Amino acid sequence: MNDSTDIRFLLAIRDSGSLVAAARKLGLSPSAVTQRLQQIEKKLDTRLVDRTARGLRFTEEGTLLCRRGAELVQQFDMLFEEVQARRSGLVGTLSIAAPLGFGRRYVAPVVADFQQDNPGVDIVLTLSDQPLTEAADRYDIVVHIGELPASNLVGYAIAPNSRFVCAAPSLLKRFPNPQSPDDLAKLPCIVLRENNEDVSLWQFRKGRAARSVRVPSKLICNDGEVIRRWACEGRGVILRSEWDVADDIAKGNLVRLLPAWKTSDADVIALTHHRVSLPARTKQFMRYLQDRFKPKPPWRT
Repeated sequence: MNDSTDIRFLLAIRDSGSLVAAARKLGLSPSAVTQRLQQIEKKLDTRLVDRTARGLRFTEEGTLLCRRGAELVQQFDMLFEEVQARRSGLVGTLSIAAPLGFGRRYVAPVVADFQQDNPGVDIVLTLSDQPLTEAADRYDIVVHIGELPASNLVGYAIAPNSRFVCAAPSLLKRFPNPQSPDDLAKLPCIVLRENNEDVSLWQFRKGRAARSVRVPSKLICNDGEVIRRWACEGRGVILRSEWDVADDIAKGNLVRLLPAWKTSDADVIALTHHRVSLPARTKQFMRYLQDRFKPKPPWRT
């Protein structure tokens, strides 16, 4: 193993989870992948992967080789990217994960524009309702909204974002406008299930006063676009990010409730790995993303 190709091959197997999936990723036949793995193990005189009926399990030596090898491959790639960037601009592949709704509306346009401005960069954008729980370590950048759970990732501020309690005017004709958070327990509510949070417990504060309300949730969904539409149809009260409901509030489709009571902010942040030196494409995209939300994010213009 005197170059990076064998390490890249092992990393492809690790990331794919099976020899068959790795074969598809590498454009090889399963038998060719098996043979090459055997050749690497023979060369090192060490078993790297245990193959069982339940799948693959890397041995201690295989795990060490992947972990240390991934660092070496990254350094190797960064060196050549830096040389190439001196002549022809940014190069390489950038993988980004973002929440479904926010990703569609705000991240996707930034990604497309950045790629157009930097044709040497290939970008893979993955949208998910739980971007932090789906192998976040495999992405260069993870866009996250709200409080950051314990993580070894490094956060960069992108844009401020509050959360509002809203309902359609048609619902407020059938139910009284709540005067305190406790009144929400008497109203039909819609909740968004995401990030394994306790989604039906809504928390408020006004000055030194604090309230926690367990709302009755007759409708639950993991897609913010769906619950926003339900709310606009008068089906219930929602607690939703400012970026998602600001337009509907401005148009009168939704009415903000309890404006004197503040809920926890859900600022937009971008997360990267804690590395001494990030690739130039990652750092440049981070700046590009931040600049698109300055001096104020579009939901506050």
